[in-house]
Amino acid sequence: MPKVLIIGAGGVGTVGAHKCAQLSNVFTDVAIASRTKSKCDHIAASVKQKTGQDVETYELDADDVPQTIALIEKTKPDVVLNLALPFQDLSIMDACLATKVDYLDTACYEPRDESHFEYSWQWVYQDRYADAGIMALLGCGFDPGAINVFCAYAAKHLFDEIHTIDLVDCNAGNHGKHFATNFNTEVNIREITQDARYWDRGKWITIAPLSRHVQFDYPNIGARASYLMYHEELESLVKFLSPVGLQRIRFWMTFSPSYLTHLRVLVNVGMTRIDEVDYAGRRIVPLQFLQAVLPEPAGLGKGYEGITCIGAVIQGVKDGRRACKMIYNNCDHAKAFDETGAQAVSYTTGVPAMLGAKLMLQNTWRRPGVFNVEQLDPDPFLADMTKHGLPWHIVDWSQPIDDTAIVDHGPMGGDV
Repeated sequence: MPKVLIIGAGGVGTVGAHKCAQLSNVFTDVAIASRTKSKCDHIAASVKQKTGQDVETYELDADDVPQTIALIEKTKPDVVLNLALPFQDLSIMDACLATKVDYLDTACYEPRDESHFEYSWQWVYQDRYADAGIMALLGCGFDPGAINVFCAYAAKHLFDEIHTIDLVDCNAGNHGKHFATNFNTEVNIREITQDARYWDRGKWITIAPLSRHVQFDYPNIGARASYLMYHEELESLVKFLSPVGLQRIRFWMTFSPSYLTHLRVLVNVGMTRIDEVDYAGRRIVPLQFLQAVLPEPAGLGKGYEGITCIGAVIQGVKDGRRACKMIYNNCDHAKAFDETGAQAVSYTTGVPAMLGAKLMLQNTWRRPGVFNVEQLDPDPFLADMTKHGLPWHIVDWSQPIDDTAIVDHGPMGGDV
């Protein structure tokens, strides 16, 4: 019977385990593994309490390929959900290749010694996975993931030509902490302190990190300062979606003034460095030390208030007329926590991961090779999203991001 092995016991792994257990007719057996088995045991107890389903738990160092191979051979899953860290993507892909088991992740690979992420390291597995008759589904969270599916749906149903895409991500929630990240601190800060990039008329444009923002009016939230940054879905959408007439694609994310002030200080004093430094006779990485003293992202859910909004603002032509649509989801932190014990940022990532695995197991999305979600039929995925906790909406949008409204300033939010 179909079995899933989840690797990773953070917030996203928590959601993934709960959502898979809710669909016992699809995922008849669920196992979860992490470096810290006690985290897996805690998740399993929560799943048992909420759903009545048992979850197997294991200790695993996912950087160790032979150890991961051994666990896959022991548990015999039909699909492995990599809900761990992007540093471990390649080692888990290698283990799945060796055992001929399907693979899914929510974020592209990033090397530990360089703040740089791109899909090229994983796309080179295409022939090996195809020859083995197994599938790797990349970037099946929300952004990347569901937001790519929104774009594929727009290209299939809403537009004859797509000219511009602006991906927008707002967390309007309040967790009550002075400074915290909503997912792994090391990955989060490495991501947002990199140079920003966007694609414009056939070439990539690079600017300083978080040095450009615009006020964007998010549905059910209101206006928020949204900062231009690079996100991996830009790379795959440019490569695979390629709608007729595409001229520009960008990604924007909101950050509060308080968050940006803390971030600038941390950058200025060297706490976001990823190279080793000497401390009391030991070699430590400042960013990893910072992660150790900041709140655990998986523990932010209790008392988290407010909602998120993630969507795509798409301009183009349909039936000879110019059109602009927004496709989006709002997710409530408190409701996500009540259901799964995790906040909305984890929920919006974990639910699409479960949906992607479901479609793979049902052979709706399954095919040998390595794929990003926008290469597959968006309709069955979106038909499931609302059913499983992430309702999505399409609206005519009268306020596309106007270049004249964009503000340029210093890095990390400048003086905004």
